[in-house]
Amino acid sequence: MPLYTYRPVANGLRTDHPIPDLPFVDDAHIPLDDPAAIEAIGRHEGGDMWGRQDECDPGGWLAFTTDPHNHDLAWVVRRHTEHGRTVVLYRDTDASGVHMIHVHEEPAALLFRAGGYWWDGATWHRPSQIFDGAAEEYYRRPVPAAVTVTAADLLQQGGDADKARVLEIGDLDAETPPPAQGRWIDQLARWAAERSPQEQAAAVVTLAAPELNGDQLVGITEMAEIAGIAASTLRAYIAREENDVPLPQATLNGRSAWARPVAEEWAEQRRRSREGLTGAVAADYDDVALAPGTAELWKRFTETFFSELWERPVVRKRWALRWRTAAAVRELAKTLGWDVAGDLRAIVPMSDLATTVRQAMLREFAIGKHLHHATSAPGDENYQYFGIALPVARMLDWLVRHDPAAAGHTIEGIIGEADRELGIPRRVAERTITMALTDGSLDPEARREFLDRVLAPEANRD
Repeated sequence: MPLYTYRPVANGLRTDHPIPDLPFVDDAHIPLDDPAAIEAIGRHEGGDMWGRQDECDPGGWLAFTTDPHNHDLAWVVRRHTEHGRTVVLYRDTDASGVHMIHVHEEPAALLFRAGGYWWDGATWHRPSQIFDGAAEEYYRRPVPAAVTVTAADLLQQGGDADKARVLEIGDLDAETPPPAQGRWIDQLARWAAERSPQEQAAAVVTLAAPELNGDQLVGITEMAEIAGIAASTLRAYIAREENDVPLPQATLNGRSAWARPVAEEWAEQRRRSREGLTGAVAADYDDVALAPGTAELWKRFTETFFSELWERPVVRKRWALRWRTAAAVRELAKTLGWDVAGDLRAIVPMSDLATTVRQAMLREFAIGKHLHHATSAPGDENYQYFGIALPVARMLDWLVRHDPAAAGHTIEGIIGEADRELGIPRRVAERTITMALTDGSLDPEARREFLDRVLAPEANRD
């Protein structure tokens, strides 16, 4: 996924866009203008080096290589035809991940700042967290009132190049933060000493935005509250690098701090996850929160087995005396019932069923579009929603009740394919699916909560 969680180690001295608060390292031994040569440094059979190059869309290329003198570190070079290049040093184990994000996951991102905020050459966006399953890409959330801060802007505060030092690759350790080199503004002045005023003005250093002001940031306790979890749980996620916790936007008095919108979008992502979708419709049985169809099966088979094992005299008399109590047999029946309900995928081919429901729904969409054209004025594309055959709607409802995560993925696929293959706007597809589920057996409040987590946020609907 494109959530940017990689922490850079240092700036290359020849970068066009310095990362604030990171030292500058001499990169003279890397051929920064030739992606094939960069890749070739790390391309050796055997050993512990690696390198790669790829074209980037829009415009330019990306290449990385393990540093030839320090194999624990790697250089990532992004060249853009209009905005120049970024030269960043990462841990070698992170370089391929950074490369994949730039080339495949978020190719529009030219650089990342402030814990994953990214810039596409014109607009700043928040860290990508919410996946649009229908479009098969992440929602891009522009940052309101964002202002690009350049090297020229920062150097208006001064800076003494003579007090700065450029590090050598041997001065760095992949697992230890680089040693402090005095004021970063002095290091920036040292970098700028070999740059023209025009280059300094074009050098993007970071962004400023109202949501990134110190008084707008939240700490671990408040971020956990936003997500509906305990602060200790969030700390455990961070320590174990679990649940895609975004990088903090700042460190205040030694403590991580996040922009409130980033925290809210992380909570939104959790609500849309497999666990979140199940929680939206979960039913409680025997103090266990389960998908409602699973709970129903468990209860049904519990009663079936209890009747078979206890209420039939021919079977009951075979029980040893110490087990001849209703409570003991009911407990066993509950266990047997869960053996069935908990293994639903062995009873129902869920993946095949989901594909069948998707194809049936798309066929209903195609029929609906055909009927609209047959009964409307030529060129009238003003669809509202399509009627769905009751058996198809019932099967979609069944899938939601028994496997909410598979249902969510199926609905996203229906919406995306209806848009790409049938030319049906997503608002029409979403309204059709909502109407199809209205008469289902799922609790109305649970249904609304489920759809809220699956369908596109209001701001992203066309």
